[in-house]
Amino acid sequence: MSGGVDSAVAAARAVEAGHEVVGVHLALSRMPGTLRTGSRGCCTVEDSMDAQRAANIIGIPYYVWDFSERFKLDVVDDFIAEYSAGRTPNPCMRCNERIKFAALLEKALDLGFDAVATGHYATVLTDEHGNKELHRAAAWAKDQSYVLGVLTTEQLAHSMFPLGATPSKAEVRAEAAERGFSVANKPDSHDICFIPDGDTRGWLAERVGAETGDILDRSGTVIGSHEGAHAFTVGQRKGLSIGFPADDGKPRFVLEVQPKTNTVVVGPKEALDIAEIAGGTFSWAGLDPAASGITPDLALPFDCSVQIRAHSDPVPARARIGSSPNDGVRRGAPELVIVPNEPLNGVSPGQTAVLYAGTRVLGQCTIDRTVSALQPQSLPEPAGV
Repeated sequence: MSGGVDSAVAAARAVEAGHEVVGVHLALSRMPGTLRTGSRGCCTVEDSMDAQRAANIIGIPYYVWDFSERFKLDVVDDFIAEYSAGRTPNPCMRCNERIKFAALLEKALDLGFDAVATGHYATVLTDEHGNKELHRAAAWAKDQSYVLGVLTTEQLAHSMFPLGATPSKAEVRAEAAERGFSVANKPDSHDICFIPDGDTRGWLAERVGAETGDILDRSGTVIGSHEGAHAFTVGQRKGLSIGFPADDGKPRFVLEVQPKTNTVVVGPKEALDIAEIAGGTFSWAGLDPAASGITPDLALPFDCSVQIRAHSDPVPARARIGSSPNDGVRRGAPELVIVPNEPLNGVSPGQTAVLYAGTRVLGQCTIDRTVSALQPQSLPEPAGV
């Protein structure tokens, strides 16, 4: 129970469904006195109190479990390391993967519980053979299946999402008000929970350090300077402070961040078009596409759709399991290769690509490399699948 309206209603619905429910709030901040600021931040002392009030109304036991050390190591430190390497991490994915459905679920199962129920908007369905599948929520505007794409088959078997079939967030808030929950109109949290003031650049500068470097155009010409490459992400337009326009007068965007040389490469928007993405850290949410009958062999391309951001639309694509280039860090290791039907724009290593078949989540990968639309693709045409 995060202290928000969604988890409070989810807990109440779980009780009404006949389950024996215990409310658990995760203390993730290493500064327990931290307070919320509007819709910024989460898992604060204020949130803990809101969660306890809801649990009291529902009539269930309530506990606070301290996962702050695990959160620091697996989410915060990972976030810093990824930015230091010039990648764009998604801390919400890491939190779901390593905290809520790994550390929390492991502890819950050890204590004899059957499942972890959360207020996420997603649905777990069971196919005709008894296999669990992760699907989008009924309300696509609130669908959160993307950030749950990291869940494995075993984790899906012990996960419950009581809000998955709810048509709208307004209905959840109305239900919370009827139940007497004080959080009925509490703002949703947004941004990065451990950077409650929203100043990611300043937060990183304090931990990574800020060192002046060059801003280059695609030809390698120095056209400006910056105060730390870690503060930039691929696709960024604002905050470049170059000082003079491009020759064609069009805006410039960050095309590449090179932490080893502390340089940032910028160029026109069309140079952000990506024809292929791939990642060696991948997983399947339920049966893999071969076991599901989507393709006879994971090495053969199969049709799907891919989503690269939590609030972006999925786009048609083809995917397969291939081998990473021999000149890369992984050198021939297996990777999930995805080719969208139309180029993606502004994709950065470190982001998460989630694959779908209709409403079903197939799996995900952390993007390790991208291929420009100007370069040849490595994915062959489908071989009659």
